[in-house]
Amino acid sequence: MPEYTALAVLSVILVVLLECQVLRTGVFRTKQYWCAMAIVAFFQALVDGWLTKLSAPIVMYDPQQHLGVRFPWDIPVEDYLFGFSMVTLAILLWVRSGRT
Repeated sequence: MPEYTALAVLSVILVVLLECQVLRTGVFRTKQYWCAMAIVAFFQALVDGWLTKLSAPIVMYDPQQHLGVRFPWDIPVEDYLFGFSMVTLAILLWVRSGRT
């Protein structure tokens, strides 16, 4: 498995385990969390699509380091995994700190 893909999958696994085994905030059961994630995914697709478009890329990836699956607009699918992990971890820590 390519390195970027492996790290993206590992980041999701670690964040989900952190929530389910340690923090236990319950955010995965809330509509607010999933609504926030939908908003993040929408804007991530717009921005990431512009940054990674194959016709004129601003950000380029080593083809050997990811699966090569791009959806939509030439976005490597691994970017969505890292986005999920980053935003979810931030939300989890925010909720855990009592700032909800």
